[in-house]
Amino acid sequence: MGVPLLDLHAQWRQIADEVKAALEPVYDSQYFIMGPQVATLETEIAEYCGAVHGVGCASGSDALVLALMALEVGPGDEVILPTHTFFATAGAVSRVGATPVFADIDPETFNITAAEIDRLATSRTKAAIPVHLYGQVADMDPILDVCKARGIRVVEDAAQSIGAKQNGRRVGQTGGDIATFSFFPSKNLGAMGDGGMCVTNDDELADRMRILRNHGAKPKYYHKLIGLNSRLDTMQAAILSVKLKYLEAWHEGRRANAADYDKRFAGNPHIVTPKIKEHNWSIYNQYSILITNGQRDNVMAGLKERGIGNEIYYPVPLHLQECYSELGGREGDLPVSEKAAKEIFSIPIYPELTNEQREEVANAVIELVGSTAAAS
Repeated sequence: MGVPLLDLHAQWRQIADEVKAALEPVYDSQYFIMGPQVATLETEIAEYCGAVHGVGCASGSDALVLALMALEVGPGDEVILPTHTFFATAGAVSRVGATPVFADIDPETFNITAAEIDRLATSRTKAAIPVHLYGQVADMDPILDVCKARGIRVVEDAAQSIGAKQNGRRVGQTGGDIATFSFFPSKNLGAMGDGGMCVTNDDELADRMRILRNHGAKPKYYHKLIGLNSRLDTMQAAILSVKLKYLEAWHEGRRANAADYDKRFAGNPHIVTPKIKEHNWSIYNQYSILITNGQRDNVMAGLKERGIGNEIYYPVPLHLQECYSELGGREGDLPVSEKAAKEIFSIPIYPELTNEQREEVANAVIELVGSTAAAS
């Protein structure tokens, strides 16, 4: 019957009436930019994350830029980040004029490690951006130890990990100077368009980000800084406040789906399922598996023929992207990430998946892996 990679229609059917009701006051007020719903959501997200401040902005990409600007990262500075991540992580570094320094990843969690940050740090390293990829928090305590010892600021890219926990603490309580979130529609907490958020416990950083997101003005027309036009729309804030009430249940739905997949794929020599560290609680923004027999692309093609959604996150490591060729990255520099890019892909994990849909997806993957293994 086919299964999409993500089915937002199924989510919409649960919340349509509430969202429509939440939007009525916005329409009535005609207060579409920085209306009161934005401040409400900022408070709700900060409380959910266990942080003091929430600062809404136009996108998860801008959230990273605002965080780096608030930390005064700029030309001449280096920022360490994983090469296996979405482009926005590196793009934000380039947008503030700093130089991205690409790190390899842990082969089990696909997250950056403290050892890599320590290996790559120089006197020019101003910040590090651990990315909490696929819904699992990077190993923060050793990362924070290395960064503190070297005087490196820490921005946690949690675009895929709102609500994820490490040692019982949600992202926002995990020790970075600033954590950033994306509300892109495909995220566990997704808007109906773009949106982002920064959370921090630092009063000064929060104030700087609030100024920077509004052209650097405080008060209006008086510009202390050169900032961005990056404000969270009032309508998106109203929608996200409704969705936030459902977020924990949606997390649990994804976790149940992941547990079912884990059981179905257990023991298959060519399928490596996500490894979640014992001290972590993943929200499974993606369910990413490795196909180790060299037939990943054939398996994906077979799933597509059956109408089963799938996608590679991410096919080209950042150090090999054309736009960063001037940095001199070469094949073989970061072998764990390069190997992952050739073997990894993601299958449907959204919480509304039915038992029948999960069974269809898993059986198709197992069958296709078996047939391609036999053919090879």
